[in-house]
Amino acid sequence: MFIRHETIEKNAFLLLILTLLVISIGGIVEVIPLFTIETTVEHVTGVRPYTPLESGGRDIYVREGCYVCHSQMIRALRDEVERYGHYSIAAESMYDHPFQWGSKRIGPDLARVGGKYSNDWHYAHLINAQSMVPESLMPHYAFLAGTPLDTDDLLNRLTAQRRVGVPYTDDQIANAMADLRTQADPAADNAALLKRYPKAVQVGHGNTVTELDALVAYLQVLGTMVDFADPANENLHQ
Repeated sequence: MFIRHETIEKNAFLLLILTLLVISIGGIVEVIPLFTIETTVEHVTGVRPYTPLESGGRDIYVREGCYVCHSQMIRALRDEVERYGHYSIAAESMYDHPFQWGSKRIGPDLARVGGKYSNDWHYAHLINAQSMVPESLMPHYAFLAGTPLDTDDLLNRLTAQRRVGVPYTDDQIANAMADLRTQADPAADNAALLKRYPKAVQVGHGNTVTELDALVAYLQVLGTMVDFADPANENLHQ
């Protein structure tokens, strides 16, 4: 046994060939089963692209490094499911580029934070987290409330996302600015918005659409798209 190992270890070419062989076998074992199933992403109803405002909020979420302290992945463990809700499924992140799963939690997981708190709570928390949660280590993001949301490249961003697989329709792109302003105005008629983007939550505190408005809109949609009680999603279990 040891003599054979010594022979292999002293022959660089033989060691290379055998290493490549082992890696190839491991790769085949990992890849081939994927071709025997229809898809690696669960079939669920309700998942949609982000609204223009939610998409802008997601960009701010990534820019400010929120993923460093907050994951968006509830693991299929009893304590996590009892605390946060149904475990995360791949379909919920199918339009995220990149996804925000993460593994470090200085703060709580945000995969299902949507609808858990009111808009006003989120505004207050983002402006001064300690005013809502005294023990929080989260920094203040009050400057977002005074920063207008940059919409100059809105159409280009949605078009770019469509090129990488996010199914934005021509109608959604054509009405992007109107939908953004509607969602950022709680008093606006949101019928057309909800037709294009079900479950979109209207936010906003002023006449100017701010980065804070966009971030709150994004947080309010997290985990709300998939209705796990829907019979169409009966293949998903708690």
